[in-house]
Amino acid sequence: MAKVELKQPIISEIKDYVEKACSAVIVDYRGLTVEEDTRLRKSLREAGVVYKVYKNTYLKRAFEGSDFAQMDKDLEGPTAIAFGIDDATAPARVIAEFAKTCEKLEFKAGVVEGTYYDAKGIQVIASIPSREVLLSRLLGSMQSPITNLARVIKQIAEKNGEAA
Repeated sequence: MAKVELKQPIISEIKDYVEKACSAVIVDYRGLTVEEDTRLRKSLREAGVVYKVYKNTYLKRAFEGSDFAQMDKDLEGPTAIAFGIDDATAPARVIAEFAKTCEKLEFKAGVVEGTYYDAKGIQVIASIPSREVLLSRLLGSMQSPITNLARVIKQIAEKNGEAA
């Protein structure tokens, strides 16, 4: 079997993730212990993030013609990639949270919804809350004026009831 035939299924797998993903973050995982890597993979899996280690040449070939091709210049040395399928900020957020306890894990770069970010930019993206948190904050701020109005009306009614 030729080498090309062995590589093609792997490149196809990466291309499938590229088509589905709204974001991808690449990291340098050198120095992680097996236990740390296992914890990282578990937390990423729970967040719905696909985390894999591929050869850089496979990633470059799979990225051709996509927004993720912007990361080609950062594909040097050991590289792991995290694809965000449903939540665009999830890969950066989960990895940044994990990196607080494991300093050896470093961001290289990332693409979030078509925009390239370097390592510092990905750190900023990691600080953005998840979609669910943002929606709950929006709902809370929309309900707050109505709730306050209801309290004031209730207090006025109680005050008037006592005076009568």
